[in-house]
Amino acid sequence: MRGVILAAGRGSRLGGLTAERPKCMVPLAGRPLLHWQRAALGAAGITEQAVVVGYRSELVDTQDMTVFRATRWAETNMVGSLLAAEQWLTTGPCVVSYADIVYSAATVRRLAAAPGELAIAYDPAWAELWRRRFADPRDDAETFRLAPDGALREIGARPATVREVQGQYMGLLRFTPAAWSAVRAVLDALTPAEVDALDMTSLLRMLLDAGRRVETVACEGAWGEVDSGTDLAVCEDLIARGELRFDEERKALS
Repeated sequence: MRGVILAAGRGSRLGGLTAERPKCMVPLAGRPLLHWQRAALGAAGITEQAVVVGYRSELVDTQDMTVFRATRWAETNMVGSLLAAEQWLTTGPCVVSYADIVYSAATVRRLAAAPGELAIAYDPAWAELWRRRFADPRDDAETFRLAPDGALREIGARPATVREVQGQYMGLLRFTPAAWSAVRAVLDALTPAEVDALDMTSLLRMLLDAGRRVETVACEGAWGEVDSGTDLAVCEDLIARGELRFDEERKALS
């Protein structure tokens, strides 16, 4: 199992914090966000890691990592960054992580051990975190519904009620080469402009529409997403309360 961290974007919603550095190098509790992801992956046994870089790539700490470059990062979305790592995705299983999330090694282990070709991690208790991030959690919510057997049934639409949001997709996935072949089949049916504009939840929705199964695993422990200064403050508070930890099992990057 390999790990790929998608870190090509700037993160403009963080304002001045990313004026001179990429989002993945913004500090959280004294450590760049990228270090949190690398440590969680490493503690889960995923020591072979790659990073997809774009904005201010020269400032990304890529030591001991394979580097993939998203040369058109400013014109593409998250799927464009994912395509930059296709060399790994076609040759073996990979856990793929966004560069602006913080999560536990236990969640990574659950994801790596999930059955099937494609799996995603989600938070069933999402509303508690979203109430801390947004004045109205529904403002940033998307549909997320599960089938009776736990597979993903729906994702990425605007919910009419919170009952349509059974969880929050975290930005943490696991692909096998077979899953990537299914992704390729979807992408090859789109125009280049459509691929450029494609976000990850839209891709997952297209895979569901094509009859592909997407497994889900609930996260273990707290997690956070950093899109704004408010998000940084929320994560710092979770760390202060001991709910998010860069602990001994992740000491390799301390």
